[in-house]
Amino acid sequence: MSQFAKVKALVDSLEDDFAKFYDKGNQAAGTRVRKGMQELKNLAQEIRIDVQNIKNS
Repeated sequence: MSQFAKVKALVDSLEDDFAKFYDKGNQAAGTRVRKGMQELKNLAQEIRIDVQNIKNS
């Protein structure tokens, strides 16, 4: 799976939890959103490093 597809899949998987947290105030969904956003941050950092390595080679 490409890095971009992983990002899209992760964001799509968080959609329901975003709605539950912001619309209904579900605290557990907020925890899942925070965890997912941390995973997204880590994935984005991996992509940045990969792009930089390709660019420099």
